[in-house]
Amino acid sequence: MELILHKNGLTFFFYLLVLLLYCFACTEGLDRRDFPAGFVFGAGSSAYQYEGAAYQDGKGPSIWDTFTWMHPDKIIDHSTGDVAEDFYYRFKEDVALMKEVGLDSFRFSISWSRVLPKGKLSGGINPEGVRYYNELIDELLCNDIKPFVTLFHWDLPQALEDEYGGFLSTKIVNEYHDYADFCFKQFGDRVKYWATFNEPNTFSSEGYATGNTAPGRCSTYEGNCAAGNSATEPYVVAHNILLSHATAVKLYREKYQVYYGILMR
Repeated sequence: MELILHKNGLTFFFYLLVLLLYCFACTEGLDRRDFPAGFVFGAGSSAYQYEGAAYQDGKGPSIWDTFTWMHPDKIIDHSTGDVAEDFYYRFKEDVALMKEVGLDSFRFSISWSRVLPKGKLSGGINPEGVRYYNELIDELLCNDIKPFVTLFHWDLPQALEDEYGGFLSTKIVNEYHDYADFCFKQFGDRVKYWATFNEPNTFSSEGYATGNTAPGRCSTYEGNCAAGNSATEPYVVAHNILLSHATAVKLYREKYQVYYGILMR
């Protein structure tokens, strides 16, 4: 995850993609036919960096909402994801751009706290969040773009962080299982490609060893953190991520794969 949160109307990605396509066009004889059959051209995003609408339509706060407001000094341009790319409201425009440049797929992450504001099914489901992801998935498919969905891209619901320390506790494993089950059930009829975690090693090390990313924990000798233990916490978090990944994969294989399709990493 980059620490610069772009806020322009068009994402930095699309400018870069147009530049790359231009460079390819300038390369003699190189076009899509030079790639293997079935090669997937796509783009990727993360919920916190792209969606915006951080406090709207029933979304609960995530640890990144808290982190960027509490530690603006740790963000290069002191920005937040409150608005970001405004993808929550402008996704149809961006999907049209994806189609225009010829993408086959789009990888995005689901904001856990947008669909489950308290992080738990018992805390209530946010219907507006579910509606948003349903509309995004349908819009992609209507434009012949395959959705690739990441369940967790570092934005843990703040409620779970406050209650028991999030991924520092084994309690997170059951919460993640329930969250994954909810997403598979809600969106799995149309989503055939899933990722359980984005860069779990970076989430563990940067969030709990250096304190450079949310939730910003580290030892005092390592950086400017209010709490943390850089010698132990990254390993505890990594262990609980592996357990969470395993329980989600087991769940999908046993309950959904026969009906829906593929589970990726």
